[in-house]
Amino acid sequence: MRVFWVDYRKLRMSNDFNSSVIAEFRANQGRVGGMFEGGRLLLLTTTGARSGRPHTVPLGYLPDQDRVLVIGSAGGSRRHPAWFHNVLADPVVRVEDGPFVYEATATVLTGAERDEVFARAVEQDSGWADYERRSGRVLPVVALRAVPVAGPPRSSGGSPSSPVEVLRLVHGAFRRELELIRREVVASGAVVGAQLRVNCLTLCANLHGHHVKEDQGLFAMLEYAHPELASAVGELRAEHGVVAVLLERLRSVLGEPGVSREALLAEVDALTGDLIAHLDREEAVLAGVR
Repeated sequence: MRVFWVDYRKLRMSNDFNSSVIAEFRANQGRVGGMFEGGRLLLLTTTGARSGRPHTVPLGYLPDQDRVLVIGSAGGSRRHPAWFHNVLADPVVRVEDGPFVYEATATVLTGAERDEVFARAVEQDSGWADYERRSGRVLPVVALRAVPVAGPPRSSGGSPSSPVEVLRLVHGAFRRELELIRREVVASGAVVGAQLRVNCLTLCANLHGHHVKEDQGLFAMLEYAHPELASAVGELRAEHGVVAVLLERLRSVLGEPGVSREALLAEVDALTGDLIAHLDREEAVLAGVR
């Protein structure tokens, strides 16, 4: 992850600046240029502690298995950001991650857990330590965990019209995550850091969960409703097995204490090549399904 350097004495994340970033984020499913290009960004909407009105801000984040983490840096300001005070008053928030929108519960990390997470962030980008030093305060770390809901996920453009549309959105998110992780590996030090390991392990867990749901849900439905696709679906199931082997190889490399950047990059590239090809074939198979 890259810390986004801003002169907050002049800018203070003005409403105009926020609005332009938010609009670009929503128009491009989470991709934003300028100083945010190539970074991990989400939109967090909280309820104003005083006003009671919704308040949306763009924030950098850290993946962390079944949650994401945000840090209340306020660009090194001596005061905690407004969104942090809001989550203290009401921890129910809305998160936009690009393709999807979901409700989440915000939890402020404390003690050893907070310190361990912040150390991971600093190891990946020293800008976080610079922000804390300039602020003269302990930067709060907040975990955002999605609230489970029934039915298909909500997209930034509203409810997807079909399971195939949901699939394309999910695939786009995986393609983006692979792109970000590869960039982070290339930019990392000679020895892979703790947060980069977590980023990769989070990807592994999410891919495994996605393929399990496809095997048990979407593929089973397709085989029943479209018998003519049985052979193609069988091939896609087999490709899931190939991806599972690559994920296990990646996890194994990540488990090595001194894994090198080159060793990790080789596994990420192997996974990316086979996975992107699989996602493309899956979308081609499902293109005519209604």
